[in-house]
This record gives sequence, C-alpha cells and structure tokens, in this order.
Amino acid sequence: MNPKNERIQNVWRLAGTLLALILLAILIREESGAEIISALKSIQPLYFILGIFVMLVSRMFVILRWHILLRSAQVEIPFLRTAMLTFTGLFSSNFLPTTIGGDVVRLTGAMQLGYDRAVCLASLVADRLIGMAGMLFALPFGLIPVFSNPNSLQALTIAPLIEKIRAFIQRTLNAFSIWLKKPKALISSLFFTFVNMACIFAAIYLLAEGMSDHLSYWLIAGLWSLTYFVTLIPISINGFGVQELSLTFLLSNIGGLSNAESLTIAILIRILFIITSLPGAFFLPSILAAMNNKQEPPA
Repeated sequence: MNPKNERIQNVWRLAGTLLALILLAILIREESGAEIISALKSIQPLYFILGIFVMLVSRMFVILRWHILLRSAQVEIPFLRTAMLTFTGLFSSNFLPTTIGGDVVRLTGAMQLGYDRAVCLASLVADRLIGMAGMLFALPFGLIPVFSNPNSLQALTIAPLIEKIRAFIQRTLNAFSIWLKKPKALISSLFFTFVNMACIFAAIYLLAEGMSDHLSYWLIAGLWSLTYFVTLIPISINGFGVQELSLTFLLSNIGGLSNAESLTIAILIRILFIITSLPGAFFLPSILAAMNNKQEPPA
C-alpha cells in the first residue's frame, strides 16, 4: 500500500473509532445509570467466571488453528511459541493505541524467532480467512431474524456485509495455495474455528443467563456473526465502539433485551476478550523492540 494512502486510511480509522466511541458514550449517557448498574449487579458472579473460562478455551483453539496451519506448511514451531505469538497478537489488538494490528505483531514475532516470512504471512491470511469461513456458517441464524424484522432493516444496512463476503470468497481462492494440497490441515483448522466460535457464543449466552435473560443459543450465534462481519468494515481500529454498538443494537432489536441489558453484555464481552488476552503482555515488549529495530516494517 502507498504510504500516503496508508496514512489517510489510518486517519479515517482513527476518526471512525472516535465517532463510534462518542456514539457509545452517548448511548450510555441516555440510558439510566441506575439501569446499567442494576443490569451489572444482576449478573451472578458464577456466570461471569464461567464466561472467562469458556473464552480462555476459545483462545486455545485459536492458537491450535494457527499452529496446525504453520506445521502443515513445514514451519517447525513448538506449540508454546505459537501460543506466545497468538496471545501477543490478541493483547496488541486490545491494548495498542495505534493501527498496529495483532497479525502484524504475530508476523514480526515469528520473523524475530527466525521463521520464514512468506510462509508465516500466508498462514496468517489463511488463519483469518478460515475464521471468517466459520462465521459464515453461523450467519444465517442472524440474517433470518433480521430479514423478518422490518424495523431492524431500516437501521441496519447489509450492503457492506455482502461486499465483505464477496471479497472474502475472492481472497480465499488466492490464499490457500499451500493448504489446498493439505485438506486434513484445513479441515482440522476449520474444526478448531467451530470450537472457538462455540465458546464465544457460550460466553454471551452465560452473560445473558446471568441476567436471567433467556436467549436462544443459535440466535446468539447469528447475532454475533453479524456483529463480527460489521466490525470487519475498516471504519474503526480493531472494531472498538463499532462492535459494542452493533451488538447492542442487535440484542435489543432482535434479541428483545432492554437497551441497558444489551449494552451491558456488549461491554462485558469486550472485557472478556481483554482479560483473556492478558498473557500476551509478557511477550509484547520484545516483539515491539524487534519492530522498532527493523528499517522496513512488514506490510
């Protein structure tokens, strides 16, 4: 990408992030503080602890997904190193106040450890696309109730979502050149994606149950998949603000929860992602140092 265009894109993403966070703050302000506090207090601690546990399990299957892609591409990397790099990428996505993505941090860390840049980059692309492919399977569970609710269609446009799916299919055909001859690795990584997704859906389900709100597990799967694809639209840094607004809108308009309950769940699920990325804090400084020492950062 041209450096000038990249800078412009970064500025737009920063502006989009700020706008989304401002809108989120307005939404919080419009809701009664007492209602939000009441929603938080209504969550039984056991359900929140279980949510952290299943989210940690989901992170382990994210690690396994990338690990099997690397190993099948003849990258002799130990599982613990894959875990280290993955947690570092997750941590940087949640905490770095810049447009440095977790994938860039993972790639830099892999290069620092001496692994082949081209293969690692291809594995990251494949890893991301397999994650998207898994979410496509859950998408109908969200689209069906959205299309059946005319009020939600007035506020939710799916044109960017359709464009993302089209671009995904096009990129998929170009990204799997290494793994098309290794169907076992692809099937295994897709299985790990499904387990990761199941755990994320379960975490949201547990938060809702902790508030004594009963939502269908499959409805949660569909609504989260919609949220996932909305956050892929490059208008915000790491989906901050956009994810919370989208999930709040869907839970309240499609799931039938109150605005306070929907907003509380949206914020708590972000907190769960942050908590379960904390192990990456131990490994991030060395990778950032390596990035600063490189004359040409990886594109």
